[in-house]
This record gives sequence, C-alpha cells and structure tokens, in this order.
Amino acid sequence: MTETTQTHMTPQDDPHGAYQPRSPEIRAAMDALRGMRQDLFLDAFAYRPLPRREPKGPVSGRLKGRKREYATWSRHALVVAGALLTMMVAWGAGGGTGFSTVIGLLAVAPVLLTLVRPVGAFWLSLVSTVVVGAVGSSSGDYPWPPPSFVSHLLVLTVVAIRTRPRTAAWMWVLTAFYGFVAETAFQSYYGSNAAPMLVLSAILLLAVTVWHIRRQAEEDVSAQQTVTAVERSRRTLLEERTTIARELHDVVAHHMSVVAIQAEAAPYRVENPPEELERAFAIIRENAVAALTELRRVLGVVRAEDYEAPDTPQPTLADLEGLLSNVRETGLAVEKTVTGAVRELPQGVELSAYRIVQEALSNSLRHAPGAGARVEIGYVLGGLGLRIVNDPPPNPSLVKPSPGAGHGITGMRERVTMLNGEMTAEPTPAGGYEVTVFLPVPPVSEGAA
Repeated sequence: MTETTQTHMTPQDDPHGAYQPRSPEIRAAMDALRGMRQDLFLDAFAYRPLPRREPKGPVSGRLKGRKREYATWSRHALVVAGALLTMMVAWGAGGGTGFSTVIGLLAVAPVLLTLVRPVGAFWLSLVSTVVVGAVGSSSGDYPWPPPSFVSHLLVLTVVAIRTRPRTAAWMWVLTAFYGFVAETAFQSYYGSNAAPMLVLSAILLLAVTVWHIRRQAEEDVSAQQTVTAVERSRRTLLEERTTIARELHDVVAHHMSVVAIQAEAAPYRVENPPEELERAFAIIRENAVAALTELRRVLGVVRAEDYEAPDTPQPTLADLEGLLSNVRETGLAVEKTVTGAVRELPQGVELSAYRIVQEALSNSLRHAPGAGARVEIGYVLGGLGLRIVNDPPPNPSLVKPSPGAGHGITGMRERVTMLNGEMTAEPTPAGGYEVTVFLPVPPVSEGAA
C-alpha cells in the first residue's frame, strides 16, 4: 500500500484562488452580471440594421410587382409609425408649440434608432427620458413625460423583438431601477408614473418573450421534421435498393447457375472433346461460380443490417496474377509492369486498385476484343499509380456496341474519389483507351510503425 501525500495550496501560492467565489449565490450573481454586460454594454452601439421582411405571409405572399417590394419594408414602416405617434403625443402634451416639437424630437430619436442600433436605442431612450423629464415635465408626468412614456415602451418592445429574452429582462430591470431612483429622489415634487410604466412594459416584454419561445419551438419542430423527412427518404431509397438487389440476384443468379451447369455438362455431350474445349468450359464454370459467390456476398451486405464480413480475404494486388491469367484465358494478351519498391498498402487501397484493374480489363474485353492490353503499377513515395491501356481492336467493324449502362467508369471514379485520388479515362491517339489512376497513401509515421 502506498501512502498518498496531500499538499494544501495557500492563497499566496494560487494567484487566482482569491478571485474564485465559492458560494453558488455569488457565482450566479457574477454570471448574471456578465450576461448583462454582454447584452447591454459590449458593442451597445454596434450597427445592426433591421433586415427586410421576406414576403412569405398569407397576404404579402400573394402580392405582385411593386406592392410585393413595398411589403418587405413593413417592419420599418411600423417603427416609423410609432415614431410619428410619439411626435403626436408630444405635440398634444405641449400644445403644438416649438418647444413641444423639440421635446418630440428627443423622444422620437430613440424609436428611429432601433432600426439600426437597437441596444444603443435603449440607452438613448433612458438619456432622452432624463432630459425631457428635466426640461418638460409637469405634475403627474414623472419620471416619464407622455412622449417619453410612449417612446420608451416602443423602444423596449422593438429591442426585445430584435434581441433575446434575456436582454428584455435586463432592460426591464434597468427601467425599474431608474424609476425607483427617480421616484425616491423627486417624490416630494412630482407624482410618479413608474408603476404604470413597469406594469405595461412587463406585459409587453412578456408577450414578446412568449413569441420568441414559440418561434424557437416552431423552428425546432420544422428542423426536426426536415431531418425526419430526409431520414424517411433515405430509408425509402435503401428499401428500394434492397428490392432491386433481390430482384437482380434472382435474375442474375438463375442465369449464372444455368451457365455453370451447362458449362459443366457440355464436355460430356461431345464424344472425345478436345482438351482446349474442356479447359474453356472449366474456366467458364469457375467464373460463373465465382460471380455467384460475389453476388451473394454483395447482396448480403445490402440485405442485412448486422451483416458481418466473410472470413474469405478480399482480393489485393498480390492476387493480380490470378486475375491476369484468367483474362489471358479469354484471349486478351495482357502485360504487367511493376515499378518501384513493392510494399504492403492499406486494405482499401489494395482492394480498390484490384477492382479498378479488373474493371478496366473487362472494358477492354468488351470494347476492344482481340486487342492487347498493358497494366502498369507504380509504387511511389506518396501513393500508388495505375495505368491500364489497351490497343485499338484489330477489326473495329466486328466490335458490337456494349449493352452496358456505362457504370464501369463511374464505379472506378467513385472508388478513386473515396480515397481522395485522381483519375483520367480517355481514348489514346492510337485509337485505344487508357485509364490512369493515382491513389494517395499517407506515409506511416515512426510512432505508428
């Protein structure tokens, strides 16, 4: 048993220990103050113009031409209408004099500022309230004279809509603090309208908060529905592919089985068949059985969600000689050239390289029967290079169009793209066809070796 020695760090040893509050209440208060600083003080006068509204509503969505263009400015028009209402209240309270016009402009400025600097408009509203209250207040209209009363309610509402519920809460708290200070300082001189302001602003901000919450919930539901629709579409696509795979298996497996059986029985139907004929039928049967095995394996991957890879290893470049021998038996003269230091590559690269060579040679058999082909494999420092080129067919007039859908080149490109490689497939000047591929292989670090 080992003994653990505990060391106690003193405040002198930890320079930050004295600044870390241990009380949950103090931490909550500090977090709240940080939130207020972030919402109302950092970049308070930052330029945040009110965006135009997209005409997607039941009414604006039906408008055409210039009316549709005007509908995008509906939010701005409402704010300007609120500013005009504030000016009318100022004129009504001041009798329409020049002084009332100045008071109205002081109250209108914060409302218009919400269009471009919403948080700054709140601070300007408080300052404007103090100025208007100091120079234009009358009994019973303090600390918010009538124009400032309307202006501040409009500013609180617009800023709350443009920001988030936490910002609305802080604005209401600061409004209540200003009302408390003003009521305490000038209680003997004026009547107070702080209570109506706090009640009305609380109702408005609560309604805006509920609107925010509902809109966020609708966005979350819409996003979830979109994800569900995508998943449903993907599941439907997979089910369709599974159905196609099963049908393909039933059709191809039947015909390949017939080919294998006929190839096995054909030599016995001929008296004294030549040895070349027996070998040809044996090759046909072996290829048919191999195709059936591969088809069943691929179908198992498509069908079963918990499919496990078979124990049989996947082909690699080491098995390429068997593939070339098989191709040579069909009459295609194939040459192989290997350059560079042969080394073991990642399984995905080995399998993809094997399949690319296999598909390229199959295309040569299909499109250039009787022509020669060359397979060049280059092991370089950064990866593996492949070049499969076939000569033009000896007798082009005997070449029949292939019934395939051209998926061979597409399949090769998908394998190369999956490995972040590069590929070109194009005719050669001599009339043949060339496929060039580079598959990058990251270098193995010493620590991973």
